[in-house]
Amino acid sequence: MSFKTRLAAALGLLICLASLTPLSAAAATQVTMYYPVSVGGPLTQVVDKLVGEFEQANPDVKVNAIYAGNYDDARTKALAALKAGTPVQTSVLFSIDLHELKDLGVIRPFDDFATSAEDKEWLKSFYPGLMDNGRADGKTWGIPFQRSTIVMFYNKDAFRQAGLDADKPPRNWTEMREAAGKLVKREGGNTSRWGVMIPSTGYAYWMFGALAKQNGQTLMNAAGTRTTFDQPRAVQALEYWTSLSKDGLSPKGLIEWGTLRQNFVEGKTAMMWHSTGNLTAVLKDAKFDVGVAPLPANTEPGSPTGGGNFYLFKSGSDAEQRAAYRLVKFLTAPDRSAQWSVATGYMGVSPASYQTPTLKEYAAKVPQTLVARDQLSVATAELSTHQAGRVRKLLEDALQSAITGQQEPRAALSGAQAQAERVLKPYQR
Repeated sequence: MSFKTRLAAALGLLICLASLTPLSAAAATQVTMYYPVSVGGPLTQVVDKLVGEFEQANPDVKVNAIYAGNYDDARTKALAALKAGTPVQTSVLFSIDLHELKDLGVIRPFDDFATSAEDKEWLKSFYPGLMDNGRADGKTWGIPFQRSTIVMFYNKDAFRQAGLDADKPPRNWTEMREAAGKLVKREGGNTSRWGVMIPSTGYAYWMFGALAKQNGQTLMNAAGTRTTFDQPRAVQALEYWTSLSKDGLSPKGLIEWGTLRQNFVEGKTAMMWHSTGNLTAVLKDAKFDVGVAPLPANTEPGSPTGGGNFYLFKSGSDAEQRAAYRLVKFLTAPDRSAQWSVATGYMGVSPASYQTPTLKEYAAKVPQTLVARDQLSVATAELSTHQAGRVRKLLEDALQSAITGQQEPRAALSGAQAQAERVLKPYQR
């Protein structure tokens, strides 16, 4: 073979290899994930780290994580992208968005992908209480990840100053009222510290779900076709809530979800009801001894579960959807769930996550982290219906109307119930 012939062959090989390089790089399967990050602090670094670990373990997949504000922002942006024809394979959205997403026909059940014996066991591995908002029609549509219950944070130092036992937080409504009365601090005619604050913006319906459950009342049926806002026990729950400000134990008017955590760590309230997803931030920022307790009971204890589930969208190629399924499996594995819990305060989503060295060691140092998990035994599903956004808005408007004194609790809830029945009537069979 002549020199020219050999040179031509070598050049040809180089050109061939050069042409293969971009093809190999482009062969990575693309997965787009929308993620809400404003629910419990700056979580982008935590999510980025977990996604990076997935990409390292799955070099054939590239994840495009789009951070989209709160849950409503994430849902709006993900649905807008789908409508525009932009592929979106997965997102963490409200667990209570299930019926609405299903009605829109944009999600696929995980059962479509969980066909092996191992995968089917994976579907059974999560806490049953966290799956109540993830299953419908005998299939699994949502996988828990960023999940919580409402817990009561309290200032142990303030308890001691008020002559209360800091290791015995209120166990029921009566005890909470009595403790709040002793914890209120007034100086020069102004209140420098309130006894208790329950947020009434952002997620007022969630707080009300807790109060109703504690009074023996759930707010909807399992099918999400009927609500029970105006039942006597629900009315009593709202009457108790509004009485806290009427009796000077809590500030009048609305209490902002977004600023309540800061009010607590600054000592402006001795007790607050909030998501366990704030645990890590509260422990980091508070300059006092922080207690965390289950919510107080009335006729029974309880809290609704809350937070976000992973969903799989009917979008993109089959390979992209299967890669998204692998991503969800990876992020909800016990070790990653434990990492997430320690970094944020959200719960580990499976019993196995609490058996990992990560959570075992953390719980030994920070026993407050176990309160939300233990409360699952008395938890109920969060308010979830068809036309969920509209129905929640009806209830929130009614709650805020009663809290601000514009309507009496019974009238406010009766109005919300009548409107919810009209919205849900087409779904009642």
